[in-house]
Formats: sequence, structure tokens, C-alpha cells
Amino acid sequence: MPAGEDELIARAARGDRRAFRRLVDLHVERLHRLGFRMLGSREEAEDVAQESFIRLFRTLPDWQPGRAKLSTWLYRVASNLCIDRLRKRREVALPEDFDAPDPKARSDGGLEERELQGRVRGAINALPERQRLAILLTHYEGCGNAETADVMGISVEAVESLLARARRTLKQALAGEMEMM
Repeated sequence: MPAGEDELIARAARGDRRAFRRLVDLHVERLHRLGFRMLGSREEAEDVAQESFIRLFRTLPDWQPGRAKLSTWLYRVASNLCIDRLRKRREVALPEDFDAPDPKARSDGGLEERELQGRVRGAINALPERQRLAILLTHYEGCGNAETADVMGISVEAVESLLARARRTLKQALAGEMEMM
């Protein structure tokens, strides 16, 4: 938790707009990234982040410091909003630049690398939504299993099980790719 975050929360709860804006600035990029990877749309990711912060604003007067980590709470709200949207449309394709390489990295493998990334995106997209969320939170957002469990509202053991099933499925789906490497 960034230094002074509890103080920012308390000030925002008292109506300090600058404190609330600082909280948004601290967390908006992570929510955009999660929403984009889950939904494949920058516009929907922005909507999810905005709705998450609206819910935070409404919750601030009742916020209890130490009860939940703000980032975990926001991830949970955003991931639930993403899952609701996914269930409404039932099929989502990950965007082309889902896992874009670092522009500073060498591009020796250019086309082959992009094709591989496309197959990885397709394999992740084919995962059930809870497995996809567990993979995105742990591998792309850097959350530990305990934080992922808190975000998803499940036990650490359930996260580990989701990750194991997701990895098994991805390994099978990408078996041909592994042999070519």
C-alpha cells in the first residue's frame, strides 16, 4: 500500500476531491490493464475502471482501514464487473495487442513472434472465465495467490487449483508451439 494511502482514504471520505483524485491516479492504470485483458476493449476497460471508482466513492464513508487492502478491493470490484460483462456477451476475443512485446525489445522473430502471441491469446481466451482471471491476476498483474484469492473471493487452494487447470489446458493447447521451440 502506498505510503499515506489510509490518510488519502480518510480525506477522500470527508469530501476531499484532491485526495480522491490521488487514489484514482494510484490505481487506475492497473484497473484499465485488467479490464482490457479481460474484455479486449479499451472503452469497456475504461467503463469498468470508472464504475469501480464510483463504487469506491460510495463506499468511502464506511471504509474501515486495515480490513481490506484498497488495491485488492478495487481488483475484486473490477473483476466482478468484467465477469458480468463477459457473461452478457458470452464470447470475447482478446485484442491483437493483448500481450504486445516491449517496443524496445529486439524484433528478430517479428512475424513468428506475433503469430505465437496470437495463438497464446487464443488459448487464454478459450479458458473458462475464472481460470482466465486467475492467470491474468497472477501472471500479468503480478498478484500473489493470496491476493488473487482475496480478489476472487475464494481460498488460496482454489486459486492454485484454477491455475493448475489453466496451465494444463494452455500446455495442451500450445503443445505444438512448445515442440517447435
